[in-house]
Amino acid sequence: MRRRTFLATLPLAAAATAEAQTGSGASRSDAGLGRPDIHGGDRIAGESFASRSTVYGLHGAAATAHPLATLTAIDILRAGGSAVDAAIAANACLGLLEPISCGVGGDCFAMVWDPKTKKLAGLNGSGRSPRGLTLETQRARSKNGFIASHGAVSVSTPGAVDAWWSLHQRYGRLKWAELFAPAIVMAEAGTPVPQTIAYYLAASYRFFTKPGNGIEEVDNFKKVWAAEGHTPVEGEVFANPALAHTYRLIAAGGREGFYGGEVAATIDAYFKRIGGWLTAADLAAHHAEWVEPRSTNYRGVDVWALPPNSQGLATLQILNILERFDLAGVGFQTPASLHLQIEAKRLAFEDRARYYADPAFAKIPIDWLISKDYAAERAKLINPDRILAPAVPGEAPSHGDTTYLCAADRDGMMVSIIQSNYRGMGSGLSPDGLGFMFQDRGELFSLRDGDANLYAPGKRPFQTIIPGFATRSGEPWMAFGVMGGDMQPQGQSQIMVNRIDYGLGLQAAGDSPRWHHEGSSEPTGEPQHGVGTLRLEAGVPAATREALGKLGWSFGPSDGGFGGYQAIERLPSAYAAATEMRKDGVALAY
Repeated sequence: MRRRTFLATLPLAAAATAEAQTGSGASRSDAGLGRPDIHGGDRIAGESFASRSTVYGLHGAAATAHPLATLTAIDILRAGGSAVDAAIAANACLGLLEPISCGVGGDCFAMVWDPKTKKLAGLNGSGRSPRGLTLETQRARSKNGFIASHGAVSVSTPGAVDAWWSLHQRYGRLKWAELFAPAIVMAEAGTPVPQTIAYYLAASYRFFTKPGNGIEEVDNFKKVWAAEGHTPVEGEVFANPALAHTYRLIAAGGREGFYGGEVAATIDAYFKRIGGWLTAADLAAHHAEWVEPRSTNYRGVDVWALPPNSQGLATLQILNILERFDLAGVGFQTPASLHLQIEAKRLAFEDRARYYADPAFAKIPIDWLISKDYAAERAKLINPDRILAPAVPGEAPSHGDTTYLCAADRDGMMVSIIQSNYRGMGSGLSPDGLGFMFQDRGELFSLRDGDANLYAPGKRPFQTIIPGFATRSGEPWMAFGVMGGDMQPQGQSQIMVNRIDYGLGLQAAGDSPRWHHEGSSEPTGEPQHGVGTLRLEAGVPAATREALGKLGWSFGPSDGGFGGYQAIERLPSAYAAATEMRKDGVALAY
């Protein structure tokens, strides 16, 4: 199929191109704070919208959503730890430092570039639904035909600790217990709470304490995060000695320190007390699974993703469709470019809703979904003059909230790891005296007969969390990710487009203004809502917004849901690292 050029078919594209490429439209708005629209500062070099420079180092790098977690990763690397050791230690710290996104009550996925084998390994660390919770019970307790967003019905088995253990068993260098020492010290002594974390802690408190929210108990949450009647404000020192105790048990006992012994017994007793379903037997039966990452080649770059039950294939499907068009020709941040990207997302997400599920329970046509021939057929559905309505899934032939981090070491190992509670602090439930929250991933099952993602006991739900990786000519290029629910494949594809089609550097590719489309069909059985809602960051040029509006796109307000990016790039003799201006994190290399 010939690549289409939209410049002739969208009259405002040329004007928007000029505005976007000169940077005149890349402003940040504080309108929500009652302040005037103020442009960012002027950089002497690089893109006008970039928040900082890419960082470089010879020996290793790390990028996380919190400075202390990144510092911990660098310390582990300097002590002789592997990239996997650094990632585990940083992730443990984030369970304290960024509880609104992650913790040992959630799941974990990872991809690791192994310099010895020169191959990319994948790990699915997602947990299964409780074996004692039936489909009939889920339907009886559902809300409007969907699984409740919070409370015990939404809890699935936490997979993070076993994922860390599996990674360490294969790639670790330092002793397991050493990886938890920094987090234990921080949890006992306390650390100041940064701006974004304070904001979301307060939001969680408001929801969890709201009457009628369906959460069986919230006292444990309040004991840990609101002991004084409110969550910590920005700059206030917060400690979590209960989590330190849990980490000591994990450090001493390995995976059995969480899936057996005191922790498992406490979890079992807790759910019995509140009338839930997760048991010690569910915990004991859980094990992460090593899986083969899948890839597609996008203009000479191999982009990798983990297969379902994650949504990683959506990134590959979006890029395969976009490869059929001349994005470089239509220009950066033009209405033509964004229209193409959004329509590709909508098509991929209809397949995501129909086919993505636990492969142990459903036959998923992965090869067909990520094939170039299928992408060519899907690309033909995109029209430059109008929005596709409705977007539909293809017919197969017969035959949450999240934290993302990455680390790289002196030997060339690179790890891309993502870990989450889903929906911020998860289900709202916290076990007695253990200092963490349970995820609510179980919400993402469908209750509709015939759906691949239909709820079943012992089944893994559809998962939104996806690590990213890219290689060139069989060598590692980027470990990257964009956290944030359904934003993740949308954000990953935007990063790749920014880097490959528009030539942006590692940091600028993440700082570039983003779009976020909502309203596609969901694997939960929720249907698409018309052509959906498009959210644009303030930096998207005004002419582009105007042209997209004339094309028929319906806009929602910028709500901060544009994801959180971290990345490490392998250079010929060094590493480059970048982080997200929308979060509290930092990237470091040495």
